[in-house]
Amino acid sequence: MNIWQDKNWVPMLLKEVPKPFDSKEHIFEIKFDGIRAVIFASPKKVIVQTRNKQDVSFLFPELQEIKYLVKTDTIFDGEIVSFQNNLPSFSKLQERNHLKDKDKIKVQSEENPVVFVCFDILYEDKYLGDLTLMERKQILSKFKDNDVFVKNKYIEEKGKELFKYIKNVGLEGIVAKDKNSKYEVNTRSSNWIKIKNIKMDDFVIGGFINNKNNTVSLILGEKKNNKLSYVGKVVMSKKKEIYEKLKKYKNTKSPFIDYNEKDVNYISENIICEIEYLERTKNNHLRHPVFRKIKNK
Repeated sequence: MNIWQDKNWVPMLLKEVPKPFDSKEHIFEIKFDGIRAVIFASPKKVIVQTRNKQDVSFLFPELQEIKYLVKTDTIFDGEIVSFQNNLPSFSKLQERNHLKDKDKIKVQSEENPVVFVCFDILYEDKYLGDLTLMERKQILSKFKDNDVFVKNKYIEEKGKELFKYIKNVGLEGIVAKDKNSKYEVNTRSSNWIKIKNIKMDDFVIGGFINNKNNTVSLILGEKKNNKLSYVGKVVMSKKKEIYEKLKKYKNTKSPFIDYNEKDVNYISENIICEIEYLERTKNNHLRHPVFRKIKNK
């Protein structure tokens, strides 16, 4: 497969482990909360493609500047990131990602430009994926950073130390990469490992929706000043004991001050559950929530 001519492939994906570790065989990088993207750059044009093979070049015209960094056909791997107060902001990035009007896209590309945080190079006039990660990093190092292209820094051995840092500043997580790993197209590889900075909190179950695939969506809320505000939904198997308990407390009236949808089985009893999640959006909704357990059985 010629990965420059045939763009019908996905970049190397990561496996996940729950805890950080130290290792002399790995380098450790910050995991930025952005959109994974592969950039096909030539001196004439830049194509920006997501991991799902969607061409999003038109959404981020500022990334065309990357063509001035290359002298031949080149493929970079990395994350498209929006920064706010010097920290990655996925909410801000989503605002850019949903734009369709060309004039608005142009204004945002000038006033709120994204940054491509680059962590690998796959191609420079020839395929580089059979080289080791550190050999590819050496090739990548010759490309200069600018306003829209920044090489991701890394440290060696001290994964726990880096994870402690990202927890303190509230970043998404870290990535551990085997120094000798080759680039594996179309593969989720154990040579690249992500460790997420997972948050955990208690929330009120205010209702549930029966799904078709033997699951139920729990409607979650958070109480402030004795008022329940909606924070999102989390999917749970109907096989769990909590589902039978929820059915006993069905109520037609919504307990939320800001959520009242049809086809929802609201409940009258305050049932508290523990939820893992990545972060909160600007609307205070949970990103990537995962049900863990009931707290008040």
